[in-house]
Amino acid sequence: MEVETTQKKKPTPPQSSPLRKIILVASIAAGIQFGWAIQLSLLTPYVQLLGISHTWAPFIWLCGPISGMLVQPIVGYHSDRCTSRFGRRRPFIAAGSSLVAIAVFLIGYAADLGHLFGDSLDKPTKPRAIAVFVVGFWILDVANNMLQGPCRALLADISGSDTKKMRTANGFYSFFMAIGNVLGFSAGSYTHLHKMFPFTMSKACDVYCANLKTCFFLSIALLIALTILALVSVTEPTPTPEMVEAVEEIEEEESEKAAPVPFFREILGAFKELQRPMWILLVVTCLNWVAWFPFLLFDTDWMGREVYGGEVGKGRLYALGVRAGALGLMLNSVVLGCVSLGIEILARALGGVKRLWGVVNFLLAICLAMTVLITKLAQSTRHHTVVSTGAEPPPPPAGIKAGALAIFAVLGIPQAITYSVPFALASIFCSNSGAGQGLSLGVLNLAIVVPQMVVSVASGPWDALFGGGNLPAFVVGAVAAVFSGILALFMLPSPPPDLPTTKNARAAAAAFH
Repeated sequence: MEVETTQKKKPTPPQSSPLRKIILVASIAAGIQFGWAIQLSLLTPYVQLLGISHTWAPFIWLCGPISGMLVQPIVGYHSDRCTSRFGRRRPFIAAGSSLVAIAVFLIGYAADLGHLFGDSLDKPTKPRAIAVFVVGFWILDVANNMLQGPCRALLADISGSDTKKMRTANGFYSFFMAIGNVLGFSAGSYTHLHKMFPFTMSKACDVYCANLKTCFFLSIALLIALTILALVSVTEPTPTPEMVEAVEEIEEEESEKAAPVPFFREILGAFKELQRPMWILLVVTCLNWVAWFPFLLFDTDWMGREVYGGEVGKGRLYALGVRAGALGLMLNSVVLGCVSLGIEILARALGGVKRLWGVVNFLLAICLAMTVLITKLAQSTRHHTVVSTGAEPPPPPAGIKAGALAIFAVLGIPQAITYSVPFALASIFCSNSGAGQGLSLGVLNLAIVVPQMVVSVASGPWDALFGGGNLPAFVVGAVAAVFSGILALFMLPSPPPDLPTTKNARAAAAAFH
């Protein structure tokens, strides 16, 4: 009896909720990703139209990783300890949606506000519009991070102790991300969308800018509708007495220590208590995002510059390439959604989720390497046309466009795994640790945003060193994807549900201790 009273009790997770409630919470991802899709497809060309060069454009995207590095762990920490009568996660989700609405207004009306504050329409650089855009972009990334962390933590909460349901919940989250992508990229590729809201066009805002405004208006309407539906329909699980006791013990231990900042102490404590599977997961995730972020950042710019041979603000080729890139991203999202619903089937076919993740990382490396081949073929075709006719080069032939679009589509397969498997593994690996789901997912997010910061800072100068294109960063991404696949296959432990034998189960249990 003395042993039982001295040992620290592990919190018992609540019972899992019905699948329909998990789907409602996961559907918020469609609203979030609608906005992200618009950012990925339209904002890099948009900031260059405001006067920011290709070399400096990646620094604008630094706000996403920096806000993710700070906001998600902070929100996760406080949501684990929130005592609001509305629940632990829901207040943060509601606040994030409200901030998104503010940010969308600032981004959409950056050119108008810049002109109102004194920007000249005749000058290529519009500093006041850039300032408004950057402020809105920072708010948008903070808001998105306020949404994503609590949404995934709420999915883990309502999945209870059912690890298969955790993976299913993250699979649905990935599926609805694909739905949001399809909507966002479809809207981004449609050039007459601004006619829905004629007031979006102004002296400072041309058709491209008006389409961007309209896309953002539609995205915020979808996000708010899905958020309200989920928050009203889904009740958060009531913490069990063991969970309450565990949190009280953590708070009591914190109050006995002299460190002045409990959050950062909690983050350091979370890292100290990470066991080997979680550390390997962080490394694999980090390398995975070194591979992904260059393409996510410059995919439509790659289509406009390298595949179509256009230049920003000169001629029609660049705009045609950006629209073709948006079409490619829509195809990518269709594949992403289909694969997200079949992750469990694919994992069983390949012998577990870690093998699935490893294999698709090699597929990611192949696709990134193929961008070099597509680019060289497009350049060769343009050179031949100019030499033989002396005219302005036309858009690339159908075969090259089909090859580029095929790369976008195939990348939906590894993207579905990236958007679901790491988060499910983090929830499973940390389910018995002292940290809550919010903080654990915040720690995982650090392995995502740190490589994004490195890529954002280094990709512009790195690409400029090799002539100003996007291919050098893509090649680095391909190499990182290979190393990520090797680590996933040979170093990452399999989660308990994927272990078919008692011998392997004992080996995995030993790896956790």
